[in-house]
Amino acid sequence: MLNSFVKVNSYKILLCHIHKIFSTIQQEYHMDDLQFRQLLDYFCYSWDGYKKVRKGVKKRISRHMQKLGCRSVDEYCHILERNEGVRQQCECLMTVSVSRFFRDRMLWKIIEDHIVPEILSENREKVKFWDAGCACGEEVYSMKMLWETLSSRFDYMPNIEVWATDINPVYLRRAREGRYSISSIKEVEQNLREIYFIFQEDENVFRINPSLQTGIFWKVHNMLHNFEEDNFHIIFLRNNLLTYYRDEIKRPAFQKVVNNLAHGGFLIIGSHEKLPFESNNCVPFHNQPFIFRKA
Repeated sequence: MLNSFVKVNSYKILLCHIHKIFSTIQQEYHMDDLQFRQLLDYFCYSWDGYKKVRKGVKKRISRHMQKLGCRSVDEYCHILERNEGVRQQCECLMTVSVSRFFRDRMLWKIIEDHIVPEILSENREKVKFWDAGCACGEEVYSMKMLWETLSSRFDYMPNIEVWATDINPVYLRRAREGRYSISSIKEVEQNLREIYFIFQEDENVFRINPSLQTGIFWKVHNMLHNFEEDNFHIIFLRNNLLTYYRDEIKRPAFQKVVNNLAHGGFLIIGSHEKLPFESNNCVPFHNQPFIFRKA
């Protein structure tokens, strides 16, 4: 009886120690706002940009730190400095993919009624569109849908060549798959849903019609670097670079994007974003603070 009692007691003590160890580990890898600011400082990211989404981002980074065995942000940053692969993983974990089809309906109406007619008046054989920071592809497919539907309105619609880039390969994979929840397509008109989406009842998702997936070049790209393609007639730079980076980083990166825009081309940023500096090259279009035309 005494041996049994000792064994049970020892077992309880062991479980108690294990519980304390795991509790300590969990506490050590819980990132607070001060630590998160330290990581933002390392990348020159903006606190204001991340403030509303920081909870989810902190959880992802905490899991990454735990996987690497890091016990502090200093140790984590030291690894990021020495290991480019780990740094890229961290940069991907810092990305945010909040979007939906035809987000900001007024913008899409302006594109349909004003921007597209301006482009068509130049009698181009091909139009180039770049979605810089495309996340999971909602804006890309929205543009493709709009372009196809306008073929019934205009006598001639040139082919549209679409480039969709993002720093996060996971987002690009999802974009290529083209599978979306009902919340993502809530602003898609019913007639367009019937044409361009296929409901998969077993998974409760809507899949993009494969006919819409042609003519899209998906590519991993960091907007801080030069992009090899240029002469774009429309560039989307919405809710990414200008939101999540500080001025000292986004100014030169923004100029790189503008350099890829064709003369007379259109640059579209987020409805709540501002240009990082005044530019004579970027003239507001149609009295909208988020649409610019390259002079």
